[in-house]
Amino acid sequence: MAESRIVTVCALQFACTDDISTNVDTAERLVRAAHQKGANIILIQELFEGYYFCQAQREDFFQRAKPRKDHPTILRMQKLAKELGVVIPVSFFEEANNAHYNSIVVIDSDGTDLGLYRKSHIPDGPGYQEKFYFNQGDTGFKVFQTKFAKIGVGICWDQWFPEAARAMVLQGAEILFYPTAIGSEPQDDGLDSRDHWKRVMQGHAGANLVPLVASNRIGKEIIQTEHGKSEITFYGNSFIAGPSGELIADANDKDEAILTAQFDLGKIKSKRHSWGIFRDRRPDLYKVLLTLDGSNISL
Repeated sequence: MAESRIVTVCALQFACTDDISTNVDTAERLVRAAHQKGANIILIQELFEGYYFCQAQREDFFQRAKPRKDHPTILRMQKLAKELGVVIPVSFFEEANNAHYNSIVVIDSDGTDLGLYRKSHIPDGPGYQEKFYFNQGDTGFKVFQTKFAKIGVGICWDQWFPEAARAMVLQGAEILFYPTAIGSEPQDDGLDSRDHWKRVMQGHAGANLVPLVASNRIGKEIIQTEHGKSEITFYGNSFIAGPSGELIADANDKDEAILTAQFDLGKIKSKRHSWGIFRDRRPDLYKVLLTLDGSNISL
């Protein structure tokens, strides 16, 4: 029998204001409530300190970025994690000299900063103009050994890439976490990606035989852009998937939520190993993945 290792994971979901103090207070309130429900690892949504400002290309929005060192929200979450004995990945807009990143710090249950991941895939489309603000991440995909589990964290657009999920699990990630900000498409009122969004990540969970946690915001946010007002209604639908891709818990598109699920990582590890998907991989045949157009695969 596999050695039992029980962990309870959590996805939070809430509407953001454009006031840092209000949002961080909300995050702390929900983290405390999640802890009361037995959560060990608690995921807060992407860039939760304020509105999703990437609807616009505005020079003044760079003032929202702060260096990682002595970042007030990170320091506050370190204190909270230590007090409650929980793990908290914290998303923030990072300033690093003249570079800027969409970043996350993973805080362990004793308040230790375990390290930094910078978002690798940066989108650029109507309402989601992140390339104006963020450099491409330079950390590579990372895995963090926390008290409760070895975890991998991707950020929003990273969640659409199976290579990212596989890279983290190859490094030993036992659970995947994806903080997110996604909703309506300003250029197309008829486009609703929520089901597609969920199915893609459920596929990552199933293909890698690991649980997966996704946290998204809710609410309507209006940003003044260079061309007038832009509006996104964020569709929530935060969820937790099991290691076969099954939905364990999910939220709706309107309400604040604290989703929890318990997993036996020892049992899941045994199933993952016996399933054979990592035994039967053929990295020698995957060189095409190192190209952009499928040609020149002799690299």
